[in-house]
Amino acid sequence: MNIAHLQIFLAVVEYGNFSTAALNLDISQSAVSRAIASLEEELGVSLLSRGRFGARPTLIGDRVLHYARQIVQAREDIEHEINLEKGLHGGRVRIASFRSAATHLLPPKIARFSHRFPSVEVTLTEDDPTGVEQALREGQVDIGLVPLPRSEEFDTWEIARDEYVVLLPQSPEPLPKTLTWEELSTHSFILYNYAECTSAVRDHWLEWGQSLKVAYEIKEDSTIVSMVAQGLGAAILPRLAALPIPEGVQVRSLPVPLVRIIGAAVLTNVLFSPAVLTFLDVLKGTGMFAGKRDTPEVRQGLT
Repeated sequence: MNIAHLQIFLAVVEYGNFSTAALNLDISQSAVSRAIASLEEELGVSLLSRGRFGARPTLIGDRVLHYARQIVQAREDIEHEINLEKGLHGGRVRIASFRSAATHLLPPKIARFSHRFPSVEVTLTEDDPTGVEQALREGQVDIGLVPLPRSEEFDTWEIARDEYVVLLPQSPEPLPKTLTWEELSTHSFILYNYAECTSAVRDHWLEWGQSLKVAYEIKEDSTIVSMVAQGLGAAILPRLAALPIPEGVQVRSLPVPLVRIIGAAVLTNVLFSPAVLTFLDVLKGTGMFAGKRDTPEVRQGLT
């Protein structure tokens, strides 16, 4: 069975007549007629009713239509996979990400991609979200991992949710899993000196009518965790930024949850290589990686 004949049959059904189908397929009307005649002769049935109204599927034509679509779709899927494979023998994917996502989210995804396409070079650079955005604008990288939302110059997809947690030094008395605002108000906090995280925490406190006592503002999240372990204050960090948690630091939930959404970002209206598009499939859990997406909730053993 000629798949091209099936494609022409589908086009005639879609457009309702031979002439419009020919125009959209960029072939002559006589070529359409010959293809339909050949297909009907091969199958031994009449697939289309012709008349002043145009062309409509017969009863058997309507039943064949379902299978014709499946065959044509299967052919397109095969061609897609072949073209994808041809385009992934080489090339590269350039990624930029803020540190905690680069450390905890990207390695398993890069490993999954590299196992499937070992000939593709994958590079990863770390920067703060503002630097990631600038690298995307300047064409230095193809994909960026950033907290969402971002400006409309980027297309973005959510890939994980990262809960903000309270880090506390050891205390003589065990703490409840979720703290009250009153309990939090007794602590002085070591804040992350990074605009987006700090603003999110301050805004959250204000939204719930609370005051936040700040003892320090520190640039490095690892320094913050170490200071908490030494009893210099409490901290509020996204879970990923808090890892690894040393002994002597307790992790508790906020009275009202606060979540950081982590997304993949690319510049809008840019044509990407098959390698870049496929790595986006890894991040989104789509295409050949459908059903293989990591859990979007980041809960990596912090209790």
